[in-house]
Amino acid sequence: MDGPAASGKSSTARSVARRLGFVHVNSGLLYRAITWWALDRGIAGDGPALEAAVPGLDVDFVPAREGFDVSVEGTRPGPGLESPEVTARVSAVSTLPAVRDVVLERLRRAGRRHEIVCDGRDIGTAVFPGADLKIFLVAEAGERSRRRLRQRGTPFTDEDVERETRRLEARDRLDRSRPLSPLRRAPDAIEIDTTAMSPDQVVDAILELAAAAFR
Repeated sequence: MDGPAASGKSSTARSVARRLGFVHVNSGLLYRAITWWALDRGIAGDGPALEAAVPGLDVDFVPAREGFDVSVEGTRPGPGLESPEVTARVSAVSTLPAVRDVVLERLRRAGRRHEIVCDGRDIGTAVFPGADLKIFLVAEAGERSRRRLRQRGTPFTDEDVERETRRLEARDRLDRSRPLSPLRRAPDAIEIDTTAMSPDQVVDAILELAAAAFR
């Protein structure tokens, strides 16, 4: 399951996995964990230093209540993965070839061990090009902004929505223009526009597609 930021990938993938009896794998957790670790060591903005350190980094998925959590060097960052600092740097960190190599290997290892629903930005194009079912979620940028702000659980204004929209659109441009595994819909992926859909409607639509794909 691929799509731009705040298109509902992770929450949808988690629900679909639960309904199918599969394991949910959120690829973004690995990128965020590496970014969190790099920020902690002051090398998040030093591409060569980070690329040199990542191949030997102990980062992987660990069992959690619903699917997987992520651990880096024996620590589960938890809420730290969603910090503003991590969010501001993760897209740039994820463009580094060494980082992407590590994440791709961990994702494929999870796919070999479990029946999974995996979400990210290059899952159908680069990580699992032979996946049984590929979904590409999209939504209007303003709606994605409101969803992200609602997730934070605090009141927000129209100005907050505008600011968040600008941030998301900048992230979209970076994700779509990066030279390595850019965000794009795989030719055989089914696009679903979730702008006017409830979460349950999106999940039900994907389960119908899964029933046909796995028949």
